[in-house]
Formats: sequence, structure tokens, C-alpha cells
Amino acid sequence: MSKGNINRSLNRLENRIDDIRKSAHQEFVRVTPIRTGNARRNTDLKGKEIQANYNYAVALEKEHRSRQAPNGMSEPTIDHVKKIVRRILG
Repeated sequence: MSKGNINRSLNRLENRIDDIRKSAHQEFVRVTPIRTGNARRNTDLKGKEIQANYNYAVALEKEHRSRQAPNGMSEPTIDHVKKIVRRILG
């Protein structure tokens, strides 16, 4: 890949970064288990970070304590972002 192609690819990604972040947040919320809705309601996009603002977030993510999210929320969200990036770079 030439330097020009790399720069064009990076520019395409840079122009879409806010959309990618928003889509990642939406996917994270979508794959978050729902019993009472607390976890989904308390997952926010703050600047560049998805913040899970509830006391059992680590248990859901790392200990996979939910049958609804056996892979946690981060792994499926990362896969989602990778698909978006591949589409953008085409």
C-alpha cells in the first residue's frame, strides 16, 4: 500500500470517528443484558469512552455472569467496530 493510499484511508476513518464511536456505544448497549434495564440506562458515551456506570459492570463484562451476554459487551462491540472500519476502508 502506498503512502497516499494510507493517508486517504486514515482520512476516511478520521472523518467518520464520531459516527464509529456512536455506533460502538449503541452496540455496547444493545448487547448489554437486560433484566431491569439499569445497565442499559446507565451506559453512556462520555467523550471518547463508553462508561458503564453501575456497580456490577465488571461482573457482567469480565465474569460473564449473564446468559444474555456470555462474551461480555466489549468483545462483541470490538467486532462491530472492526466491521465498520473494514466497510469504510473497503
